[in-house]
Formats: sequence, structure tokens, C-alpha cells
Amino acid sequence: MKENGSFWQQRVRAPLLALFAQGVSSHRMALAFAVGSACSLFPFLGFTSLLNLGMGWWLRLNHPLLQALNQVLGPVQLVMIVPYVRLGERVWGAPDGGFTVGEMLRVFREADWRGFLHDFGWAGVHAFTAWLLTSPLVVGAVYFAVRPVLRRLASKSPSGA
Repeated sequence: MKENGSFWQQRVRAPLLALFAQGVSSHRMALAFAVGSACSLFPFLGFTSLLNLGMGWWLRLNHPLLQALNQVLGPVQLVMIVPYVRLGERVWGAPDGGFTVGEMLRVFREADWRGFLHDFGWAGVHAFTAWLLTSPLVVGAVYFAVRPVLRRLASKSPSGA
């Protein structure tokens, strides 16, 4: 039985853990959590994976962690679209456009791309503006919340990352 545990440890668990912690300090891991969280909340459906990939490549962050965060935060991204649009409307001084995700998806399915942009182009500008303004706050909040936890975990691990 010990042989199986040894095989599992050497052939599966250890390589996977090494992949997730590859060249990672608690600072770099916290930065990946922070940047990945902000990128995963980008208010345009279908772009977060590419945004995480690009930011991970540019900042040399842990890609498996970024993509895992992207999947976990998918439902939060959907919930945040409307608040982003509303905040952007306030920033731009625009009236409440009555934006709903359901209506946006319906028009996306039924209209051509010009019709979709006509109906939701400003909502996109508003959401993007709000995301740009709030992303530094998300990065800072997540970084400073997660870093102490990761430091404690690293001090307890055998490798001391």
C-alpha cells in the first residue's frame, strides 16, 4: 500500500504541486491572485481567458492559477456586469439605460453585430470605464488580503517558498 502512496506522490501529486508553485514566492502568488481577480471580472464575456493569459505572460505570473481563478470567478463576473454599467453611467453622467444582461444576450443572439453595437455600445463603454477605475482597487484589496495568508502558508511548507 505504501508503494501506491509513493507512486501517487512521486508521479502525480508532486509534479502538479510543482507546476502550481513553479518559481513562485508568496509575493508573486499574491500578485497572481490579485491581477487574476481583476482580469477575471472584465465585463465582456469571452475575453477574460485571453486577458489573464496576456497579463500572465506580460507579468510572468502563474498561468494555472490565473486560469483557475478565471473559472472560479465566472459567476461573479456575470453578477458584476450590471453594477459596472451603472457605475460607468454615473461616471459619464449618462441616464440609466435600463441595461440587463438578459436583454443584452437576447439582442446578441437575434441582431447582427451592428445592431448589437448600436443597442449596447454605450453600455460597453460605461462598463469598461467602471472596470478600469475599480481594477486597481480590486488588485490592491486582493493582494493585501491574500499576501499575509500565503506568507504563513509558505512558512509552514517544507520548501519555505
